[in-house]
Amino acid sequence: MRPLSPADPAVVGGHRLLGRLGSGGMGTVYLGRSPAGALVAVKVIRADHAADPAFRARFRREAQAAARLSGRWVVPVVAADPEAREPWLATPFVPGPSLSEAVGGYGPLPAASVRALGVRLAEALEQVHAAGLVHRDVKPGNILLAPDGPRLIDFGIARAAGATTLTAADAVVGTPGYLAPEQARAGAPAPGPAGDVFSLGCVLAYAATGRGPFGGGHAAAVVFRTVHDAPVLDGLPAELLGPVTACLAKEPAQRPTPAGLRALLGGESADTGTGPGSGSGSGSGPDSGDWLPAPLTRLIAERSTRALELPVPEPTRLDAAAGAASGARTRAARPQPGGGLMTRRRVLAAGGALIAAGAPLAWYASRGRSGAGGGNPPSGGGTPPTYTVALQADLSGPGAADGQAHERGVRLGVDRHNARADGAFRLALRTADDGGDAVRAQRAVQQLIADPAVVAVIGPTWEAPVPALAAACLAADLALLLVSVNSGQASQAQWRTLVDTRAGAEGIALPVLHYLSRVRPVRRTAVVEDEGGAGGADWQLTRALQQSPPSQGTVAVHRIPADGSDFAGAVEALVRAGAEAAVYAGTSAERAGAFARALGVAGFAGPRMGTGRVMEPAFLAAAGAAAEGWLFGTFFADPAGVPGAADFTAAHRAAYGQPPARWALEAYDAVGLVAAALGGLEGEGRDRPGLSRRIFRTPYRGLAKPLGFDGDTHMLSGTRVAHLHEVRSGAFRYLGPYADVTAAS
Repeated sequence: MRPLSPADPAVVGGHRLLGRLGSGGMGTVYLGRSPAGALVAVKVIRADHAADPAFRARFRREAQAAARLSGRWVVPVVAADPEAREPWLATPFVPGPSLSEAVGGYGPLPAASVRALGVRLAEALEQVHAAGLVHRDVKPGNILLAPDGPRLIDFGIARAAGATTLTAADAVVGTPGYLAPEQARAGAPAPGPAGDVFSLGCVLAYAATGRGPFGGGHAAAVVFRTVHDAPVLDGLPAELLGPVTACLAKEPAQRPTPAGLRALLGGESADTGTGPGSGSGSGSGPDSGDWLPAPLTRLIAERSTRALELPVPEPTRLDAAAGAASGARTRAARPQPGGGLMTRRRVLAAGGALIAAGAPLAWYASRGRSGAGGGNPPSGGGTPPTYTVALQADLSGPGAADGQAHERGVRLGVDRHNARADGAFRLALRTADDGGDAVRAQRAVQQLIADPAVVAVIGPTWEAPVPALAAACLAADLALLLVSVNSGQASQAQWRTLVDTRAGAEGIALPVLHYLSRVRPVRRTAVVEDEGGAGGADWQLTRALQQSPPSQGTVAVHRIPADGSDFAGAVEALVRAGAEAAVYAGTSAERAGAFARALGVAGFAGPRMGTGRVMEPAFLAAAGAAAEGWLFGTFFADPAGVPGAADFTAAHRAAYGQPPARWALEAYDAVGLVAAALGGLEGEGRDRPGLSRRIFRTPYRGLAKPLGFDGDTHMLSGTRVAHLHEVRSGAFRYLGPYADVTAAS
């Protein structure tokens, strides 16, 4: 779980929110506490999706149907508001990992555990089908593991038109690799109960082997194999082969019913105490309390304990007047101490900076100072031991520029540590080039894991391989430090060894909020959300600004479709609406430049802002003179403007003949953090497990920003995690950490 962000509500429908469980393009799932004190998972859908009447109607219909479920192995909907501006629903919270997290982090389950899993999920499907529902998306990510058995979640409620998993009647329904052949084409009949049985067969194969029966790769290729090829069941235990093969029959009529599958798995007498779910016999059924391997049982116990010990977060704003004016939203809020109402999480001005109390980035100034390295000189004059820090990066593919910057920063960090005369140990560097290729990335990390000298891995330098690398490093108890990317949802299952030294995507809104609230305050902000370019729209930025408008004013969103380019029309609309500031929420530097030109032609004089994703030379080239004065919020600093980084910059110039590129300084700091954590391990064992425990307890004052982590969540904390840059005289100029920027900067 991650702490709440500045843009998050504090209360939804009377449920007090405690933290984030996950987020994506559809919305965000929160951990909350009901008015009665029970822990619940609250799923809030983005308002722009809810603007589709058909979506809202499906949401309403299916929430009502799911609320009728009451079986032991399903997680029903206990509250919902389909009519809210951002529709939401609440389900009981299950603290265990998903099946995908468990298998990804700990490997396939034993055959007895898979049999118990199948019996209980078949029972769950019986209850779902008896209620007149078809789940439509049975997959490992929708199965949670609890001490007494699995739980089936997510009954196809929140799906967007055009997604690979959705509930529209005229679209492909399900997740490639787990959907039935009859569901694999648009216009197919509505999915029936037999489709859920097929999906359950795929789930059981995955649980037992760690692989889906129809392989991976592009969704279209997986769907083709599902329709035309026989399943690949290599490695499936013999006792499971018959039941799984029966589930995977191409013809729906040839598959067993859920009750028939229970019988095939040996669970026909589960209710009389003789099947795998009874707690007798093998002793590995769900009711026996030991149906899972010991590492997973411990993980579930740890999560359950953390959930029970969660404190109520301090409110970020108590505002009775705002609550009284908010109408229906106020009625859903719960009275708070002091007579106010928690209406929405806002950014509070404090000490000249925007600080969100209790926000996910836990913005507070890091105290204490820790230098690179640590420990005492070796006794007896012996040679100090050497520990290897590995860098996995794209050094030869499409992201080679960022990869090279990481390599240079890491190499200088290792050299700087080894230059210490009082060092208790030395560092060595091993690099692995994944070329921006997923297969090479997986192979590279396995090679690093196999090297016993490697105590930490820095990287990767691109987002796609993060989940797979995080799972692999978790299994090896090897710290993985992310510098230029953030784990997002992948971190939910890998906090123990996954070290995010960069703030999450939602944090990029903080420089914008600060500038438009404290430096050049505006009341009306326009956001142009551009879906064009390889990365699509920056919806996290849009959502953050919508829920915490600068200066507590208003935010209007103008969307440009992927195949559109009418920036002039968007500018005309925002000018007509009286916008005082314009924010580009997209990922294409060239298209951002086109937007800048359109603003220039219209004579727009207000603040114009973007993010580091478009702060590229291509923006300057596309915008021309209109680039002047644009501001960019980024997660990287410019060493040339960082006090204390002069030696680093000089060393970089001396070694490479040029100033450091973006992310070089942050990579340099990552080495310093590793060295400081190793230095603090004297007497505890300087090894992989020791480092993965110690690193989250080690404050390190880096040059780019202080690195410190919340003791409970392992989330990065501090006020200097994001920065502001401005275009001046046709070049990007670093202004500093966003909270330090004033009108005089």
